[in-house]
Amino acid sequence: MHWSQTYAPLGHIFSSALVAAIPIVVLLGLLAFMHVRAHFAALAGLFSALVIAVFVFGMPPALAGAASIYGAGFGLFPIGWIVLNAIFIYDISVKTGHFETVKHSIAGLAADRRLQLLLIAFSFGAFIEGAAGFGTPVAISGAMLIGLGFRPLQAAGLALIGNTAPVAFGALGTPIITLNAVTGLPLDQLSAMVGRQLPFFSVIVPFWLVAAMAGWRGMREVWPACLTVGISFATTQFLVSNYHGPWVVDIAGALVSMAAQVILLRFWRPRTVWRFPHDADGEPLDQRSAGTPAPSGRDVLLAWSPWILLSIFVFAWGIPQYKKVLDGLSVVKFAVPYLDGAILRVPPVVPVPEPERALFTFNWLSATGTGLFVAGLFSGLFLRLRPLELLALYGRTLWRVRLSLLTIAAMLALGFTTRYSGLDTTMGLAFAATGVLFPFFSPLLGWLGVALTGSDTSSNVLFGNLQKVSAEQLGIPPVLTAAANASGGVMGKMIDAQSIVVASVATGGGASAGDILRYVFLHSLVLAILVGVLVLLQAYVFTGMIP
Repeated sequence: MHWSQTYAPLGHIFSSALVAAIPIVVLLGLLAFMHVRAHFAALAGLFSALVIAVFVFGMPPALAGAASIYGAGFGLFPIGWIVLNAIFIYDISVKTGHFETVKHSIAGLAADRRLQLLLIAFSFGAFIEGAAGFGTPVAISGAMLIGLGFRPLQAAGLALIGNTAPVAFGALGTPIITLNAVTGLPLDQLSAMVGRQLPFFSVIVPFWLVAAMAGWRGMREVWPACLTVGISFATTQFLVSNYHGPWVVDIAGALVSMAAQVILLRFWRPRTVWRFPHDADGEPLDQRSAGTPAPSGRDVLLAWSPWILLSIFVFAWGIPQYKKVLDGLSVVKFAVPYLDGAILRVPPVVPVPEPERALFTFNWLSATGTGLFVAGLFSGLFLRLRPLELLALYGRTLWRVRLSLLTIAAMLALGFTTRYSGLDTTMGLAFAATGVLFPFFSPLLGWLGVALTGSDTSSNVLFGNLQKVSAEQLGIPPVLTAAANASGGVMGKMIDAQSIVVASVATGGGASAGDILRYVFLHSLVLAILVGVLVLLQAYVFTGMIP
């Protein structure tokens, strides 16, 4: 027995899309304006999605319930598993006292907060995004910024803004590889097209990031650093994506941009050192200014060992050949009862009706979170924590993030309910019905997809084929709009509920999800619109940029 999705239950796509948007309005409205706690807002959004899916879109209740349970399970594993273990590594660094040395080593390189922000939120975050993705860079960057003395709301919001340019090539190119599988468009062309869109924003984002924290005047004082970091990352991003492929774009770009910033700081420093007002009340950023000995090279290496181990393990866990070996030892896959194959996606979203699969993969050994967990164990033992101390610390970390894990589960349950009921597709079709302006709205469709699903990969699965079909009907190269789905989606990463909750967790609860959403929403929307303008120009003016 199959149930076919209905995309215009009210008889018109735009009115149906308005109703389909209600769960998202409920969720974001409660978070941003009513100041409701994130887990309550997520549960309210989930409830409204279930009601609309069943009573407006005609989804059988058993399917709606199965979709929400599937989403909740996915929220806990692998997403929650990543968040838990990323925070565990940070807690180890703080518990052992070595994070103080990390702070001073960064201050020795750049005492200026603007330069620290570029190094951690943009470059180091891009490296973690390239290796792992799925919320890991926001958790790590946010926690590190907090440890360096950034206020919780600033740390969370800035980590989200910094984690934009690399998202489309995150997790060793998974979003682009998935887009290729969904659309059938050549992988090299998709990689090249995204590599001809995002580099413009890779140059812009460092300036934008610093301006969001220090204002435009503060940004102008460090424009050489912003330009160096942006140009080095963007150039590498373009070259690797166009002449190699999507796999190591972010990792290469991050390493080059970090090296470029370090080299620049050997020859240039800003005229003034920009610090927060509250810095004057605490310990000096540079330990040498406090009259105490600077940490030795051995101390610095020891302090950075958790983060070095994190980078090594995350990178190793992302290597396809290694993941394949681990999957062979551990992976368990099973069809979600009542849901797998029971729902049909129908034209115009797909050429012919096809069943929606619902397979839960419990790859407990090859999951990125497991790599983080192993890195945490090695870090703790290397820093001479006893096994019982590590166990107790892990328990405290788990207790600290318990409500956040509940929130992530509810957020993903909401996302999966909208996906399997067709609510998100209805909103996508409303974008696709914009005619000649579709190239402008095409990235906004990707932005919406990431805001709904929390993942550029999932957004490409959801809307990739719709982008292709709509472009072919309008006579636009489908590789342009398919790539725009990934490029526009990166700006939605700032406001997706999953990322916001992860950022809130990284601050230890010091910044609420609603405050973070208000902090980043306008940045996300304006940048998404700018991507739309670029794609519109590529469609009708700079057509030579399309491979």
